[in-house]
Amino acid sequence: MEFSSKLLEKAVNEMAQLPGIGKRTALRLVLHLLKQPVEQTQFLSNALINMREEIKFCTSCHNISDVAICEICNNTKRNHKIICVVEDVRDVMAIENTSQFKGIYHVLGGKISPIDGVGPSQLNIGSLLEKVKMGAIEEVFFALSSTMEGDTTNFYIFKHLKDCAVKTSTIARGIGVGDELEYADEVTLGRSILNRIPFENTLKNL
Repeated sequence: MEFSSKLLEKAVNEMAQLPGIGKRTALRLVLHLLKQPVEQTQFLSNALINMREEIKFCTSCHNISDVAICEICNNTKRNHKIICVVEDVRDVMAIENTSQFKGIYHVLGGKISPIDGVGPSQLNIGSLLEKVKMGAIEEVFFALSSTMEGDTTNFYIFKHLKDCAVKTSTIARGIGVGDELEYADEVTLGRSILNRIPFENTLKNL
């Protein structure tokens, strides 16, 4: 792709680094920005800079937040005895959109994947186990995607909770095997949450 401007080329190359954005799409977006008032581009760049510099991760659940403790963890109307374990913040958003879960969350920050070099110590598993062992949690609800990595992560955590007096459950298989939560429609995901099953029932499939 030939560019008449080095500045344009650099902007396109940077935009093309975003997931799902190829060079042609990046060029279209950059040219769109060039047609907008300068203030509009400044608003966008300032929003991105402020997000990158000021955003925080909740010290309790590791969800993205503007303050040290996120709004969900701070909400006294939520059931703090039920923890929903998810891979990342996109899953929190997907589940919240269903309005079917009233507990709190714990964001692992990924899934165990030896092939990718991701082990338990690189995820937020230790802090989850500490919460449960404190004795205030009644149910740990696994809401990781139904992939080999997701099932492996669920089972690893389950093994470390076996001696704790806590119920473990997982989403019903209304979510197809291999599907990511963020792509599931809200009705299907909501029903899978409401109809969650004991985690032990899935062990024969592992």
